[in-house]
Amino acid sequence: MCGIVGYIGTKKAYPILIKGLYRLEYRGYDSAGVALLDGGLNIYKTHGKVADLEKLATNYNVQANIGIAHTRWATHGEPSDLNAHPHHSPSKKLAIIHNGIIENYGALKKELVNRGYTFNSDTDTEVLIHLIEDIQQNEGLALEEAVRAALIHVIGAYAIVVISEAQPDMLIAAKKGSPLVIGIGDNEYFVASDPSPIVEYTKEVVYLEDEEMAIIPKDGELCVKTIRNQEKTPYVYHLEMQLSSIEKGGFPHFMLKEIFEQPRSIKDSMRGRLNAGTGIISLGGIIDYENKLINCQRIIIVACGTSWHAGLVGEYLFEDLARISVEVEYASEFRYRNPVINEDDVVIAISQSGETADTLAAVEMARAKGATIIGICNVVGSSIARATHAGSYTHAGPEIGVASTKAFTAQVTILSMMALFIAGKKGSISQSRYHQLLGELEAIPAKVEKTLESNDTILEISKIFHNVRNFLYLGRGYNFPVALEGALKLKEISYIHAEGYPAAEMKHGPIALIDEEMPVVVIATRKGNYDKVVSNIQEVKARKGIVIAVVTEGDEVVYTMADHVIEIPETDEVLVPLVASIPLQLLSYHIAVLRGCNVDQPRNLAKSVTVE
Repeated sequence: MCGIVGYIGTKKAYPILIKGLYRLEYRGYDSAGVALLDGGLNIYKTHGKVADLEKLATNYNVQANIGIAHTRWATHGEPSDLNAHPHHSPSKKLAIIHNGIIENYGALKKELVNRGYTFNSDTDTEVLIHLIEDIQQNEGLALEEAVRAALIHVIGAYAIVVISEAQPDMLIAAKKGSPLVIGIGDNEYFVASDPSPIVEYTKEVVYLEDEEMAIIPKDGELCVKTIRNQEKTPYVYHLEMQLSSIEKGGFPHFMLKEIFEQPRSIKDSMRGRLNAGTGIISLGGIIDYENKLINCQRIIIVACGTSWHAGLVGEYLFEDLARISVEVEYASEFRYRNPVINEDDVVIAISQSGETADTLAAVEMARAKGATIIGICNVVGSSIARATHAGSYTHAGPEIGVASTKAFTAQVTILSMMALFIAGKKGSISQSRYHQLLGELEAIPAKVEKTLESNDTILEISKIFHNVRNFLYLGRGYNFPVALEGALKLKEISYIHAEGYPAAEMKHGPIALIDEEMPVVVIATRKGNYDKVVSNIQEVKARKGIVIAVVTEGDEVVYTMADHVIEIPETDEVLVPLVASIPLQLLSYHIAVLRGCNVDQPRNLAKSVTVE
């Protein structure tokens, strides 16, 4: 949530900052702003999109070699010009951009107000920059020391960058609980909340750890310290990300591009890990903990949103194939319960960004209780990747669209390989079944490619239903999480109310909603509880409901009953979520576009939820 970008070096800062904000706009797009140091401190900011900021800035001086910029996702205070970042100090000599939530900002603000300070915004961020200047003036400290002293008083999460008119050759950055990455260029440095604004200029980056500060000079070496003033040796990562991966590549939206990337992203998630010909699954990231996984009695999966739905598929996989008891928990609830966690438990944390605040907090709690923590995330070097004992990257590539698509299928691919790996080692499934499923998994990218050929059919269906007010999604067994994920996608990007249910639960309440205006999406593939799902469709039709069915190609039974049919290739029940989810992504996409919605930046949502 919120996008941070900063630059210091010999180039003009403003073009780099604006381009960076466009690449970070998926993280926040309520308002945007920039602060530049060129003789004095100049701040330009506005409610709205980055394009609105760029239009505003045409009237002002943007000549500077140092600056910071921000695109906001509102937490404290509604979107407005005043609440937009950067925020300045009372003297207007300091400026700050901030991602996160300062939980004790109310107490800090009250103390500052009692001492005569006034505030222009409703944000917690303005309180912090006031506090930094107050400490600097009262204690006569340099900027670095004042920031450090202020952060010691802060409770909550933050990623900040601070600039000072008095020290125009330096950026100060710090983080706790929110991501911050520093790019190392040729006599220049970049700061951002993720690598997307940096990759065009450098592949060498440093990820700050919690409660670390970076003193970033215009000339000289990067210095990293803790907020307790302990010097640290920064570890330099080499980015594998390619610039083309964060561009639309001819597609009208990132979401559609990412839907169509799934044959490749699923294959990339398996590359070097699965060989059906030799019958080998090799998950190098968990090799030191594979015995723990094989012998554990319970797996707890913690995640949020789409990743939670992937975790539900994982529950079916681990219990069905590996015969291990699984609990799937919303990380946001798990962290505030008093859960029973044992040292023999394995906790699998799933997060596309690797920065999800609730999931990270759940990881830290479970680790403190002695559990073994396995991470599944997409971003190399992310906080969850560093906080877990071991894990597997999905290698799905950057996902810019706020509504996750390829992240879901990549996560399910990793979970499928983990479950099959354990099942093969334990002997909980036969060797013939094991080899069959390896072959089936290896064939999934081609089946997804085939499913994408239904795009035009799905567009025509979308034209019929884009103005409805409600949708119901039904699935059984492995397809129940697919129904939940399909409903979430529609809600996220089209703003149509949608609910996913186990098909058998329909008669326990939701059937009351069904009438001739209610479209019901049913995942009715010819595996698992097919006959039961057919009965559920008959119940819908008996009440004049409209059925959109996702079926196995060649299906004749459901074809005669449903109002609209979308075919997918024959797929083993265990792996059908990887294929059945694709039509639902396309259905949501086309409905949202037809409704005039911003599918890449749906209202009120941000890509990486780094605050509670």
